[in-house]
Amino acid sequence: MIYMGIERKKKAAFDDEAVIIEREKKQFKKMTQTAMPKLIIGLGIPTMLSMMVTSLYNLADTYFVSLIGDDSITAAASNLLGLMSIIQAIGFTFGMGSGNIVSRLLGKRDREGADRTATTALLMALVSGMLILTFGLIFMEPILKLFGSIDPEVLAHSKDYALFIIIAAPFMCMSFVLNNVLRAEGKALLSMIGLIVGAVVNIALDPLLIFVADLEIMGAAIATCTSQILSFLILLFMFLSGKTIVRFRPRLISRRFSVYWQIIVTGFPSFCRQILASLCTIFLTRAAYTYGIKAYGVGGDKAAQAAFGVVQKVFMLAFSISLGIGQGYQPVLGYNYSAKRFDRVKSAYLFTLAFSTGLMTTFAILCAIFSPQLMKMFSLSASATEIGTLTLRLQCIAMPLLPLNFMAGLTYQCVGNKLIATALSVSRQGLFYIPAVLVLPLFMDLLGVQSCQAVADVCAFLFALPFTFLFFNTLKKEQKKADEEGMVTKEEPPVIEMTE
Repeated sequence: MIYMGIERKKKAAFDDEAVIIEREKKQFKKMTQTAMPKLIIGLGIPTMLSMMVTSLYNLADTYFVSLIGDDSITAAASNLLGLMSIIQAIGFTFGMGSGNIVSRLLGKRDREGADRTATTALLMALVSGMLILTFGLIFMEPILKLFGSIDPEVLAHSKDYALFIIIAAPFMCMSFVLNNVLRAEGKALLSMIGLIVGAVVNIALDPLLIFVADLEIMGAAIATCTSQILSFLILLFMFLSGKTIVRFRPRLISRRFSVYWQIIVTGFPSFCRQILASLCTIFLTRAAYTYGIKAYGVGGDKAAQAAFGVVQKVFMLAFSISLGIGQGYQPVLGYNYSAKRFDRVKSAYLFTLAFSTGLMTTFAILCAIFSPQLMKMFSLSASATEIGTLTLRLQCIAMPLLPLNFMAGLTYQCVGNKLIATALSVSRQGLFYIPAVLVLPLFMDLLGVQSCQAVADVCAFLFALPFTFLFFNTLKKEQKKADEEGMVTKEEPPVIEMTE
């Protein structure tokens, strides 16, 4: 009986392995042979919608909080964007790092390596999230003051909001890993389900907790915390239910430093991009505080911080279009680059760039036209509405230029050129935005603060151009080399056997 039981377990394990191998073969064929427009749109649209939904429920928090009709509360919620950016920086580091490695390993048919990378990254995200939780609770007040909540009234409201965001940090960090691994193996639709359910719950809970339960800004924070935990549980279920190629297996947690280091350095450009976003928020909120008072007198600081906070959330919605399409493009790049299908890599890049640029241009035109109406939706004061309308219109000028810099950074990150990827990631915010927000207001006062994002985006576009041409030249050389050596993988390569 014991022998029969062991044999049944072996057969079940063999059948399970056979199903996963067959699923892997189909996915490889899809990623390396499907027509590029169909493949990019099929993967990019769900990812883009996922990112837009995430931005929308961040925007929903600000919208429902703004209905309270107090600029100090709206400013408090807006100032927490810096804290969210830090959590996202950690999550994106492990998520994008593991996701890029996983897509390349799957392109080489090394599924055990992909499982090991994903499992190790999930552990790293959990530990990092717990550290954020611990230090966030201990140093909450100085952190919030650093992020611009200087006014005592704004600071009190920020504390109510930050508590629950910090509690949700471990779940948020791990969700980024789950999301990016799903996208890396081409399962963008599954990742979208987790995010959309969380977003719907967040938006439904906001009015109930803010107004019905009369919890005001704390209600918005509880809604966000609840939705983040729910999204994590749904994404985790996708893996536990056997719907994926990659599996999280505790026994595969790596004991080799090199695995951890590869995840970190591959995800480092994403860390730079997100941590710089946090720094930009700090400089922006402090500039808004100083030049808001200078332009509008007492109360101008709250009006300016509230206005810039709303504009940032609207801008994040636009940025999520480029980010979403780009993250849908990354697994296509990873699979085909590893399979030496350089013709498809070039096709994927050009199509994705054209598609995302068209979407961004449309979004920019609509935002520029309806800027006053958008600002009025958030029940801002008259001065805040005036500040926000001009700021958003100035940013719309450069919105169509966003995809090139972002696409170039993602591409170099995915193919493993960490130095150029990091340079591109830090360029927009580190090389251009922070100097702009520090220098322009000295000459233009509040107008300098309002125009710094557009100036930075134009500079980042110009900075990315030579790297884009360099990548195409490199592809041309790689294609020529692969043709000469007969190494182009147009059919399925041998399956790398699994070892226990």
